[in-house]
Amino acid sequence: MSEKSYVEHLAGSVFDNLRYQHDWTELQILTHSPVDNSPLPRPLISGLPPRRLYLHPDDQIEILKSNPNPEGRIPETPVVEWVLPVHLAEKWTLKAFASIFDSMPPETSAGPGRVKRVLLATVHNDSTVVYYFMHDGIVKPRQN
Repeated sequence: MSEKSYVEHLAGSVFDNLRYQHDWTELQILTHSPVDNSPLPRPLISGLPPRRLYLHPDDQIEILKSNPNPEGRIPETPVVEWVLPVHLAEKWTLKAFASIFDSMPPETSAGPGRVKRVLLATVHNDSTVVYYFMHDGIVKPRQN
């Protein structure tokens, strides 16, 4: 299997897992940047989960300041997430992850700017998929 078909197959497996097991919608596999049509180092998946997966601590503070809720709840409106499909046996470096973040289109859901995280979809040989958040840079601990 060629490298291209391998990563396309990997992306297809994660795409199906998100769609059929986790009920994501508006899924797309992107091989080129939607901003300038330049090729991405790896295929990325964008999609809308059924509920918000994560709220960055800086965003959490801003939402609480701008929209005080007497119950202390933060709205769980889902936002588009970016997913990077990888195989467990692959060897990744910080430089390789940085190239992924550098190639991603600017974030639009929380205003313009660099994407703060990607959901790393790690696929095992038995097709099990485990998801981890990969942040761009250092992130302060979440406030409870």
